[in-house]
Amino acid sequence: MINEQIRDREVRLIGENGEQLGIMPARDALQRAREAELDLVKIAPNAKPPVCKIIDYSKYRYEMLRKEKEARKKQKSVEVKEIRMSPNIDDNDLNTKVSAARKFIEKGNKVKVTLRFRGREMAHMAQTKYILDDFAEKLSDIAVIEKPAKIEGRTIVIFLTAKRQ
Repeated sequence: MINEQIRDREVRLIGENGEQLGIMPARDALQRAREAELDLVKIAPNAKPPVCKIIDYSKYRYEMLRKEKEARKKQKSVEVKEIRMSPNIDDNDLNTKVSAARKFIEKGNKVKVTLRFRGREMAHMAQTKYILDDFAEKLSDIAVIEKPAKIEGRTIVIFLTAKRQ
């Protein structure tokens, strides 16, 4: 809220140089802002009484937008990479998948390891869970199991994430 939009009776006023000017009626605060040819901006509306500051509102908005943009740049998004396998996977193929998962985890991504069953393979679901356990064991130096093995229809899924240091 700025200038005439401020409807409070009393406000705590901060001057254009950051000095405390004390608690005063909102009209007087607005009058001081006009004398300085600046805007009266409500900084902390939930305080008792609300805190207002005499500043150039367009400059203030620009600074806030710049801070938000800078904060967005520093955010890191985590992607979920998926690795699919079948229950009759060979050791060398498993090692290749493990090395791919290792690269994903080192880059800071989560890894979803999916073991897919087709046709008659469905009858032997319980006997092939060891494949996912071996997969997690080979990555145990850099990764932990975020979500344990879960059966979802024709697949068994586990999620791996990087260990916290």
